[in-house]
Amino acid sequence: MSFQAYLDKVETQTGLTPRQFIELAREQGFDETTKATPVLNWLKQEYGLGHGHAQAMVHVILKGPKISAKHVGTGGSHGDASDTLWLDGKASNPNA
Repeated sequence: MSFQAYLDKVETQTGLTPRQFIELAREQGFDETTKATPVLNWLKQEYGLGHGHAQAMVHVILKGPKISAKHVGTGGSHGDASDTLWLDGKASNPNA
């Protein structure tokens, strides 16, 4: 599953876009200085996310939309179309 696919699945499961999660996380006091575990636990407890999906959201919340170019354009099941994740909802993603 690509990184973007994880984010899209979270949106399907919760009805919230990644950008909305970032806003909610900021309201909780989480920012780029926060350790991953409190954010991970919050996502699991409040939104019922599994570990992998919560980890994907933690990355976006704490580090932003840029990802490693390692899997970009590989075409495999883990390949992403871009090194920048789309945060504004899967329906509006021009790369989908």
